[in-house]
Amino acid sequence: DAVKRIQNRYYKKSTRTAILKLREMEDKTEAAKFLPKVMSMIDRLAKRNTWHKNKAANLKSNLMRHINSL
Repeated sequence: DAVKRIQNRYYKKSTRTAILKLREMEDKTEAAKFLPKVMSMIDRLAKRNTWHKNKAANLKSNLMRHINSL
């Protein structure tokens, strides 16, 4: 359990950091290039039930909206 907890913490934190990095980007092409990597990280967390599937969907939707508004 402790090992799984540490792994979950690592993946969640690295995903949150990637999301922050994506939201701070100003260049649309650079952000669009980075988006699939972040989407993959979010999907992975949702697949493993670390994050709820609706939370993952909301995050992905908001990130797509953010990039389209750049």
